[in-house]
Amino acid sequence: MAAEYSPGFPLFLAVSATPPPSSPNPSPGPEPKPRAARPAADPGESRAGSMNDTLLGKMVVARGLATDEEIEAAMGLARGSGNAPRALADVLVEHHIITKRQLARLRMNLEGDRAALRIPGYQIMRKLGAGAMATVYLAKQLSLDRLVAIKILPRKFLSDPMFVERFYKEGRAAAKLSDPNIVGAVDVGQVGEHHYFVMEYVDGETVFDRLHRDKRIEERAALEIARQVASALQHAHAKGFIHRDVKPKNLMLTKSGVVKLADLGLARAIADKEAAAAERNKAFGTPYYISPEQIRGATDIGAPADIYGLGATLYHMLTGKVPFEGRSPTEVMQKHLKSPLVPPDHVVPSISSDAAEIVEMTMAKSPSKRYQSAADLLEDINLVLAGHRPRHAHRGPDIGSIAADVEQSAETSPVQASRPSRGASPAILAVLAASILANLVLLLLVLIRR
Repeated sequence: MAAEYSPGFPLFLAVSATPPPSSPNPSPGPEPKPRAARPAADPGESRAGSMNDTLLGKMVVARGLATDEEIEAAMGLARGSGNAPRALADVLVEHHIITKRQLARLRMNLEGDRAALRIPGYQIMRKLGAGAMATVYLAKQLSLDRLVAIKILPRKFLSDPMFVERFYKEGRAAAKLSDPNIVGAVDVGQVGEHHYFVMEYVDGETVFDRLHRDKRIEERAALEIARQVASALQHAHAKGFIHRDVKPKNLMLTKSGVVKLADLGLARAIADKEAAAAERNKAFGTPYYISPEQIRGATDIGAPADIYGLGATLYHMLTGKVPFEGRSPTEVMQKHLKSPLVPPDHVVPSISSDAAEIVEMTMAKSPSKRYQSAADLLEDINLVLAGHRPRHAHRGPDIGSIAADVEQSAETSPVQASRPSRGASPAILAVLAASILANLVLLLLVLIRR
């Protein structure tokens, strides 16, 4: 089964301290785009009806509803002999080549297909997926005789500079990345008023598809998927890009088990301070997998944001549940910010402590508490897959950190510092005793879990 390409952009939200999220302002004007490709001349375009008939015939053949010979014969009947020309659609239905229901669906897709069928150098085979933000087609690149996927931006977004720019930004970002675990870019351009992006075709399914079918993914298989995504992120980060939308729908699986990170529509250069400033206080991402700093609209977003998204995806794969649920995107994002994460091995007891520790470190609220690089995450995943303990991830404080915290608390207590000559008051002793007892209980729980 062909993978379901995710044609839509993720949720865009503008987040401030008090008001609910709202749509962001358009970003600055787009950079120069590739020169528009001139559509190939079509002898049937002398009148609108003929153009539609030609496109309809190609669509019917591309979907396997009729052969080229049947369409040629139907076109001859439509042109008539001494009679007034008829619409090809009427002839196809009248001669039972297609049904009325099939014709209705074809007409709904005609606008997008009209643009796709006219891209020079490509032969459209069929539609792979469609969403509110784009439509994706399977096509053959004629010059190299290979299959590719073509994404086309819908007409309704043509007047919005932000969407047009983001469309080309995805193509430019993909073109700068060359990694076996990232969907490659082939071409980007324009036919008439339609913008298109040609990319590598992945024959398989998405992680979202697998989760929808199997509910959850076995631990070793989930870690293997996460390992390949971490490798892709390591490459992207080394090239100076953050993805900002790692999620199951953007992870494609080939039939041979290779994972491909897709959809770079939100990718941004880490060093692009101008873009970061323009996006200040705006949240870009998908609520179920978005990092806390993305929700806050921070300007210094880096590799830990992608690591959080991968961690949330790994949590979903292991448990069959998203880390945080809510009745609205805002509620879900508030939980990312404030609610403690239920450890994955508390949801599914069969999950190993090692895998759970990796997930918990990837999803720490503070970026400084997460893996600081995809390389470190990759190292821990490889260790666990090999049957060893993770090197970087750990669960809970150790005895040394507890002792240091208690000592620092005693040394820096503001009440004690203000009364150095009178010794510790009963109130101070009570606070210190409670702190020590709480830390000892925490340590005991950690030791029991290990």
